[in-house]
Amino acid sequence: MNGESGAPALPDAARDREAAEREKADIRFMRRALKLAEKAAALGEVPIGCVIVRDGRVIGSGYNRRLTDHTTLAHAELIAIRKACRRLGDSRLEGCTMYVTLEPCQMCAGALVQSRIDRVVMGCRNPKAGCAGSILNLLQEPAFNHQVEITEGVLGEECSQVLQTFFKQLRVRLKSEKAARAADAGEEEEAEKQDSDTAEAVKAAAEAGEPCSPKAD
Repeated sequence: MNGESGAPALPDAARDREAAEREKADIRFMRRALKLAEKAAALGEVPIGCVIVRDGRVIGSGYNRRLTDHTTLAHAELIAIRKACRRLGDSRLEGCTMYVTLEPCQMCAGALVQSRIDRVVMGCRNPKAGCAGSILNLLQEPAFNHQVEITEGVLGEECSQVLQTFFKQLRVRLKSEKAARAADAGEEEEAEKQDSDTAEAVKAAAEAGEPCSPKAD
């Protein structure tokens, strides 16, 4: 028989186990999202990956494809939402959790509220466009008829590093391309200058009555 002093221990232990299992699951699924972010980077896209989970199973996934698909709608979150809804045969994602490597923008945050998703787990903040707490918090706007639970910072360093590496490599590539264009432009300018000098010489020779082209002796 449990005494009063021992009674709270069981619920606390159960909560601790549940929290530990949830944290383990969060890390596992965020790693899945990171793998998808790497696919985006391989396409030259900003590396953002996303998975949607229900009852411990991935039911939708996506990665950034805006440049590849030529549409601003090809965000990782929207692709994953579309796949998950198709899988469930429902426009609502109740009972689901989204794992995304970067904080959702205003478009994706709005779609998440509309989807009635339960929870969003994000890797790192998006200070320039994030709408899950950075600029706005659309996921928990009290005036809306649905609020989303937010967990942030799961594998945050890894998610941030993927983005930093991508943009560092992008800057190096753009700088190299700019230098190459400048070199090509310099060569063209030099060629144009030589053509101009030749034309001036020919004109001067013609005015002086000299032959415009060399003759054999």
